[in-house]
Amino acid sequence: MTPSKKLNPNKKMDIEAILEGLEKYRPTQKGWHWREVPQEGVDMGPFHYRDMSTPLKNSIHLPAAKYFGNIDPQPACVVTTEIASGRFEDDLRRMRMAAWHGADHIMVIRTTGQSHIDGLLEGTPEGVGGVPITRKQIRASRKACDLIAEEVGRPINFHSYVSGVAGPEVAVLFAEEGINGAHQDPQYNVLYRNVNMYRSFVDAAEAKKVMAGAGIFQIDGAHNANATAKDGWLVMPELIVQHGINCAFSVAVGMAKDLIGLSTVPPDSPPAPKLWYDLPYAVALRDFFSEFKMRAQQNTRYIEADIEEAIRTHTIDTLISMLTSADVQSTITPDEGRNVPWHYNNIRGIQTVKQTWSALDGIKELLTINHAGPLGDMVRDIKERAVIFLEEVLETGGYFAAVEQAFFVDSGKYPQRNEDGIARDGKGGVAADTIIERDADYFAPVCDHFGINHLPAGVEKACDPIGGCTLCDPEKIVYIDELDPQDSADARLEQTYPYRKGGLVKPEVEWAGDGTILTQFFVPLSEEYAAAYGIEMAKKLGLEDPQVINIQVMHPAEGCFMEVKGKVTFDIAASSLKVPEKEIILPEEELRSVAKKIGLKVVAATVGEDEHSVGLREILDIKHGGIEKYGVKYTYLGTSVPINKLVDAAIETGSQAILISTIISHNDTHRLQMKKLADLCVEKGIRDKIILIAGGTQVNREMAAETGLDATFGRGTKGIQVVNAMVKVLKSRGMID
Repeated sequence: MTPSKKLNPNKKMDIEAILEGLEKYRPTQKGWHWREVPQEGVDMGPFHYRDMSTPLKNSIHLPAAKYFGNIDPQPACVVTTEIASGRFEDDLRRMRMAAWHGADHIMVIRTTGQSHIDGLLEGTPEGVGGVPITRKQIRASRKACDLIAEEVGRPINFHSYVSGVAGPEVAVLFAEEGINGAHQDPQYNVLYRNVNMYRSFVDAAEAKKVMAGAGIFQIDGAHNANATAKDGWLVMPELIVQHGINCAFSVAVGMAKDLIGLSTVPPDSPPAPKLWYDLPYAVALRDFFSEFKMRAQQNTRYIEADIEEAIRTHTIDTLISMLTSADVQSTITPDEGRNVPWHYNNIRGIQTVKQTWSALDGIKELLTINHAGPLGDMVRDIKERAVIFLEEVLETGGYFAAVEQAFFVDSGKYPQRNEDGIARDGKGGVAADTIIERDADYFAPVCDHFGINHLPAGVEKACDPIGGCTLCDPEKIVYIDELDPQDSADARLEQTYPYRKGGLVKPEVEWAGDGTILTQFFVPLSEEYAAAYGIEMAKKLGLEDPQVINIQVMHPAEGCFMEVKGKVTFDIAASSLKVPEKEIILPEEELRSVAKKIGLKVVAATVGEDEHSVGLREILDIKHGGIEKYGVKYTYLGTSVPINKLVDAAIETGSQAILISTIISHNDTHRLQMKKLADLCVEKGIRDKIILIAGGTQVNREMAAETGLDATFGRGTKGIQVVNAMVKVLKSRGMID
């Protein structure tokens, strides 16, 4: 295996380096990996967690974690993110971002479903295939995942799809290249891709056998029924039957039950009374399929363009997952339906799971599900309808006969039928009449092959006669790079080089340098006019290809909240950016200790003719995390206070610092007041004994030097920054150790 240089957390991923040596790369991780969940729980910061996995080596915590020592608890379940940029070389960077936020199950969807592909594609460029379907795409992704896993300190499961008539070949490819999880469900092919039902199940047997041998975790596709049916909440009995068929078939082929996952998708969404449908369904599923794994996913059917709406429903779904158990929690975003999830929406989905899971940690120790009463009755009703449905399928002649009679995805509440289910002809469909019966002496010199395989006398392992198949001897794998030099990763990387390594910067949401931004605003127009206004406004802002992606009516007559995306037409050189020196904040404990030790006191006021006191009070008061929070005592003199009064008050109270705020700045009044403060302190002989700090909307950090103050602050300043500045000045003057 070609050695790979470790990722540096402080440097961007080098995509060109990932692509080097792929022909000889071998995955360091094969087979599915679950998270390590200590039975005794996890102690983190001041808290004890009951249902968390071991923390990551490198990660990015939730925003509020800064109040709790920057802890980053990781849920017990595997967390999924779905990436669909359409360019595998850009997906690698997205995988890294997702992993740092806690995802360890990376699913990739691209432009078309793999189930549409009729054969294994080698050397295929970007424009074809909805999943990583070529060896180069998979191997580059696997190599990146291996490096990311080492960086974050947890195995990364890479996932794709085994469907369509190319399924068996794809399964072999996945087994060879270290894919860890895959969707595989022959019913999906039959119902949603019109693959011949007999061919679909024959192919599935081979694919599942190969997946089992490689330890690939399987997720089924039954959830498509409630995402497709007219009324998704009515097909719950059928969903259970579909899950049952795939589970039973998978076990019969040879799959281990702990590598078989049910794709459990809630049948509805608010404003429906979600809990009364989703919770009974979740309980019924787990009662029937307790030996198998549960993969919970939000129902994409009900996700509109509003990210906030998706997050709210996702939170409820995660609550139900925690009450009823979920081994894998998938995260979905509004743009998933368009197969173009943006960088930051991937992260938002992951954060929703992390935030909900940590908030509700140990919920089953505090709360119990009441199986008596309505819940128990509803669970029993779903289960009974499912059993009766399956009995009717058997009485009809089995699954194939039931599909021919349109039993599945019927919008009626079983046993009622509305005669609008999906019907397929057993003799028709894609790849009909392509099944060939094996000869009596059939022999295939390969491992993990389904069905009768007559090994020659004396042969114990099927591939021994050829010295090992590709599953046993990866050196026999033929690596084919991309065939079209004009439509390839190398060509695309050359185009984006200026934005990845050349020093130019553009915003992005899908691809490097795509320039896409999202604008949000309220417009006082009706919905009919708002869309037209949004496009025109974006054009006047200079955005190319503007598109309205979301409109929320605030009031039919008063106006709408809008989201419009477009592309910026310019770039900026990173070298031209003036970046202020990063402010280093001392530990809060040290700030409190110093304030207490010396009895730190300040006098504060707004100066000049400034009557705006709100900003200064937020710097002072404990309510808003002001300096009072850190043990600093203050004397507030009010608004429009003369400079000499402030200086006199500081001397009288024995204060070590003076804080002034100035907002109104006609004729540079703010600068004049700041300089006047410094000059007066020099005149009174106390300049080296007093700390002088100013702040305001038109003040910046550079003004301290030009006005003779010790520190100056602008918009967004917090109390801790002011205390930090005071302590640093005290240290520099030798007034504290």
